[in-house]
Formats: sequence, structure tokens, C-alpha cells
Amino acid sequence: MTASPILTRQSTHGAVPGPTAADGPDDLVEVAWHYGDPLGEQRTAERSAVIVDRSDRAVLELPGPERLTWLHTISSQHVQGLPDRTSAENLSLDLNGRVEEHFVLTDVDGVTWIDTEGARGGPLLDFLTKMVFWAQVQPGARPDMTVLTLIGPDVVRGPIAELLELTPDAPVYAAGDLPELHHEEEPIGFWRVMPPIGEGGRIPVVDLVIPESSADAWWTQLTDAGARMAGTWAHEAHRVAALRPRLGVDTDDRTIPHEVNWIGDPSEQGAVHLDKGCYRGQETVARVHNLGKSPRRLVLLHLDGSADERPVPGDPVTAAGRAVGRVGTVVDHFELGPIALALVKRAVGADVDLLVDGEHPMSARIDPDSVRADDRPQAGRVAIERLRRGPADS
Repeated sequence: MTASPILTRQSTHGAVPGPTAADGPDDLVEVAWHYGDPLGEQRTAERSAVIVDRSDRAVLELPGPERLTWLHTISSQHVQGLPDRTSAENLSLDLNGRVEEHFVLTDVDGVTWIDTEGARGGPLLDFLTKMVFWAQVQPGARPDMTVLTLIGPDVVRGPIAELLELTPDAPVYAAGDLPELHHEEEPIGFWRVMPPIGEGGRIPVVDLVIPESSADAWWTQLTDAGARMAGTWAHEAHRVAALRPRLGVDTDDRTIPHEVNWIGDPSEQGAVHLDKGCYRGQETVARVHNLGKSPRRLVLLHLDGSADERPVPGDPVTAAGRAVGRVGTVVDHFELGPIALALVKRAVGADVDLLVDGEHPMSARIDPDSVRADDRPQAGRVAIERLRRGPADS
């Protein structure tokens, strides 16, 4: 059997395989975890540029004249007027407002491209297909398409940006055509600017969505232009530091969008637009936004790194022997040491001693900078207070 381009691309350069299916949703395509120097790859991502093979992403396409108005009615994002060559993040919720799917979409030349976690590609396609009814849209899988990710300040300047013909001032979620490769008759695929990651969200990220058949050629040209090969470890470490959650790892079957910072329109890097309605789960979104607060919140944990073993996603987080949450992605960061994302009860403060209490128990503390202030006046509460006070004295 001939090796796939993905495995060839990795094995040629001595890549170390990533986590197994038991550790997360990376069970459909094996991608590089690192290339022998994981902490150095993270450092390079912060200072210059790296390229990461993310072929574990599932790619779908939605052609058809009604694709955007149809998708607008069944998902959480406001996309019916999405401009050409623009991206957004989106969710599918259940009737109780719990997150079932998270995906990135980009509209290019009359086709909406979607990519999501590899293990969720099939279920998401099944859901979209069942919801078509009479709409003029044809959801389909595109296993021939893949995703490469570029991370670092040199991605948006200098030789790499010139190679991609990346607009220097392209905002987050902008997309554009890739130039013609030497062996192609016409450009295929596109680049898109994603929200920055890393501490403080300051490291640029650009995805390439391209045919797998051209991935090796792009890999070679981008590394020749200065991008260092890096594994998904580098991407995960900087994603965790930026408090960016991952479906199925940092979420569970009870997660609502407010808990993991997926609220807000595209300009706010959100996946739920608060000024639209008529989608499944909308009632929960509106109720929590206007009247209450989410029961849990996503935080960054600093872990005791004295042990060799690490917790795994889903391990319980406890305080004084009482369960207060669950841990998600666990990763070693080149500066912060062992860190993790966790969903914990809102009442748990950054001064509380925690224990990630799985097979390999580990002490933990919440990074206080990861606790986002939520002191905005809620419209529903304000209206109730006005009614209680009655009309102002004349």
C-alpha cells in the first residue's frame, strides 16, 4: 500500500506522531505532534513563523444559491449576508442550547467551505444533510481537501506573505485566493486569517485550505520561504495560552456557548451572534445573556509539573475534595510550563487550591488573568429593576 502524502510529509522529516484516539478526536488522520524540538517549535512560532500540518481537520463544502440564508436559519452565527472571501466561526446547538458542533466557514466564489474536528466531520455532514429540506444547497464531504496552519509574526510580512499574496492589512476572518503553483493551471484553495493565539492573543495565525494533492508543494515552498516545520503541540500550546477552546476536548455534553467564550458577532471573534434568532437553542442563549450567568467558565490552569505523567481531558477538578469542574487540553508550554484549560464552577476563585484528580493527580491553580470580568449590566435584569421601581416621581 502506498503511503499517504500526510505520512510521507511527516516521515521524511522525522516527525513524532500525535496523541492517540484515546486522548482526543485525532483518530482519523495521524498528524505530527512535533519534529524533535517541541519547545523550540513553540518559541519559533512566537518569534518568527512555523507551519503545522492540520490534516486531521474534516473539510466540507456547501454549494448552492441558498447556502448562506439556509445556514443562517440552522446555526448560531449571522451569515446570511456574509461577504465573499470572508470567514466566521459557527455553532450548532441542541434544544437546550448546549454545543453540539463548532466549525469554521469561509465563503468563496459561491461555495461555503467548512472545516471542523476530524471526528465531527461525519456527524456535522449528517446534520446539515438532514436539514436541507427544500433549500437549494448540497452539503458534501471533501476528503481531498486539507488544512495547513501558519503561526507567527513572519507569516503576515516578508517572504511568506509575499508567497501567499497575503494582503498586509487583512483583518481577522478575511480570506483570499492563493497564487498559482508552478504545476497548476489555475489557483486552487484559499488563505484565511484566524484570531491570533499565544499569551495575550498576539501571535498571527493564517490557515490554508487546499487540495491534499498540492499540500506537499505548498509545504516545500513555505518552508523554503522561512517557515519552520512544527507539530500540533506548538499550535495547542499557544491556543491554550490564548484561552481558545477546542470542541470535544475543552467542552463536554453540557457546555453552553457562554462558558467557553463563544458569544459575540464575528468582529468579536465569537461564534454566536446575539442580534439574530430563529435557531435551535436560541432561548437558552438569550436567557443566560439577559438574565443570568453561565454555571461554569473556561479558565487557564497552571499545573504542578513535578510529575512525569499528565492529566487527560475529562479528568475531574476538585477543591477540598469537592468536584468543581473538568480539565480539557493539557499541554507543556515553553515558558509557562504545564498548563491546561478547564471548565470550573463560576464561584471558584483564582485563590483556591485545586487538584486535577484523575489517574495522575496534580495540584493546580487558576491563572487570575484568565478569569474574565463579567460585570456588564444585563438587559433583562435592568428591565426587571425598572418595573420593580415603578414610574419615577414627578
